[in-house]
Amino acid sequence: MQKSVTFMNLDPSETLKAYAFEKLDRFDKYLENPAKATVVLTVEKFRHIAEINISADGFVINAHEETSDMYSAIDMALDKLDKQIKKNKKKFKKRRSTAARSKTFPYEEAGVASSEDPEHEPMPRIMRMKSIEYKPMDVDEAVLQMRLIKDSFLVFTNAQSQQVNVLYRLKDGNYGLIQPSSQSS
Repeated sequence: MQKSVTFMNLDPSETLKAYAFEKLDRFDKYLENPAKATVVLTVEKFRHIAEINISADGFVINAHEETSDMYSAIDMALDKLDKQIKKNKKKFKKRRSTAARSKTFPYEEAGVASSEDPEHEPMPRIMRMKSIEYKPMDVDEAVLQMRLIKDSFLVFTNAQSQQVNVLYRLKDGNYGLIQPSSQSS
């Protein structure tokens, strides 16, 4: 990891710099190279401020802490960064696994709730795709065709309107018809 420390309103101290570098080393196991860490240490009257920015693996995280002691400010900022890095890595893994699934099922909902989240049930996904050919016919002919097939729907081009329609079988044995409506502004 590439590291830099900047001192503002504070005399540069090798011990503070070494302390910050040593503490940043614990993030090497979470981040892939190239990672860049920038530490800005500032003193304003009685406040000691540690601001740390890390950019790596396609994300940037920031932490800002103010205390009465510079060492504790660095520690608290690093604790915040630790939580953020773990959270981002978890999101990245989840996003990557969702992307791998979406290659298999290209029409799967991208925001599928995970099975780990008890509040949300997983969204159904498209498990197979079927291409159909539809031909021009009137509604009465479509009803006759529907009686001959076992499918629960029939897609056809309405001969009168030249629009795609869907005829579907209802549970009571009757039929429903889906026709596109024109939206006029």
